[in-house]
Amino acid sequence: MNQKMIFHICGQMLLIEAVLLLLPLITALIYGESCALSILTAMLIAVGVGTLMTVLIKPKETVIYSREGFVITALTWLLWSLVGALPFVISGEIPSYVDAFFETVSGFTTTGASILTNVEEMSNGLLFWRSFTHWVGGMGILVMVMAVLPMTTDRSIHIMRAEMPGPIVGKLVPRVRQTAKILYIIYIGLTLFEIIMLLFGGMNLFEACVHAFGTAGTGGFGIRSDSIASYSPYIQWVMTAFMAVFAVNFNIYYLMLMRRFRAVVSSEELWTYIAIVLISVAAIAVNIRPLYESIGETVRYAAFQVMTVISTSGFATTDFNLWPQFSKSLLFLLMFIGGCAGSTAGGLKISRVVMLFKSGRRELKKMLHPRSVTAIRLEGKSIEDSTLSSVGVYFAFYIAIQFAVFLMISFEPYDFETKITSVAACFNNVGPGLGAVGPAGNYAGYTAFSKILLSLSMLFGRLEIYPIIFLLSPSMWLKKR
Repeated sequence: MNQKMIFHICGQMLLIEAVLLLLPLITALIYGESCALSILTAMLIAVGVGTLMTVLIKPKETVIYSREGFVITALTWLLWSLVGALPFVISGEIPSYVDAFFETVSGFTTTGASILTNVEEMSNGLLFWRSFTHWVGGMGILVMVMAVLPMTTDRSIHIMRAEMPGPIVGKLVPRVRQTAKILYIIYIGLTLFEIIMLLFGGMNLFEACVHAFGTAGTGGFGIRSDSIASYSPYIQWVMTAFMAVFAVNFNIYYLMLMRRFRAVVSSEELWTYIAIVLISVAAIAVNIRPLYESIGETVRYAAFQVMTVISTSGFATTDFNLWPQFSKSLLFLLMFIGGCAGSTAGGLKISRVVMLFKSGRRELKKMLHPRSVTAIRLEGKSIEDSTLSSVGVYFAFYIAIQFAVFLMISFEPYDFETKITSVAACFNNVGPGLGAVGPAGNYAGYTAFSKILLSLSMLFGRLEIYPIIFLLSPSMWLKKR
């Protein structure tokens, strides 16, 4: 393990976080808010610590291997969350550091779970930072850095693989930095387009930016306690559409730019995603029809809630805790499925669900025909058994960790529905669950211990387990390459 290289790069990452804090600082200064001093203090701390790590630690070898890639990714996300929480604590707007850490992790991991009971009381500068963490974490902290700064070698693909969601991560073009640039050009372009559409709906620039950040990163932080409920139907439909857009594999948009429409149309993952969304919206709309006055209103509520859950965005236009049990159960299942691989959405991912289903079907066929040989294909390509095996192992970890966290928070004085959906919503980066942590509730009532566990769950889910396991493994740090 090249420890000097790891800490050197993490120091550089803290310096970049300090630069990003300029945006909420400028926002606070524009609105004449006292939190500007708190943000500036956090910036200086990030610059001080980052400079010490960068200047004092000089690695002899700068090549990044897979082990370093996983650890750099996990450590960067943890450090950014620890420093990113400082403006909330220093300003006193979130006095508890554990609460501020929970809120910041929820932001960077695009979870949207909150401990705030009255969002309107927060300053605009910190509301901007809170939602901006969604946008930064959506595509990935280190992917953003690779798009802007040249990494030491092209082995930085190991960082991208550790950070990008989904079972298979490759390059769109030969060089990693070019791939990162393409992804971020698409990401910025779609975000700007959404901001323009929200401005047309009557939002001011601050509101449009904050909600576009939350939609693009599929995070869910807003500036009102009722989330999106008090905004117009136009705004709700725009955000529904963009939640759907950002939950699609970004490779699809690259293929569209390259005019490779046949590859887009033949995407099995895309069609599976569309089918799940349409069937879920139709089923829930039929189930909740008696609760609303018109069919249009019913479809709007059903479509928004389905998209906010399957894209793991966390916004809400109504309290779906009040919906029939069937609709709540279906939304709970969608939390686990999540969006497409290579998107900003969380969850298990559509591609993994498809591979698990096909693997199960193949095993059943083998029981009847032991000598049969059946290849599993996805996106027109044959999937290797090693990939299928890794998906199965990931799924085992995925279930086991959520069960473990659920048992550890089971002493909390909440009902079963609240606790089980809290874990599922945090691990899958959804945000709101059911019961006390539903759209009308929050996570403020949990103890500090449970908030730390749920924060780790968010990191496990966003980084897809392995980087956090390697970070916490003593043998990984002691083992030589």
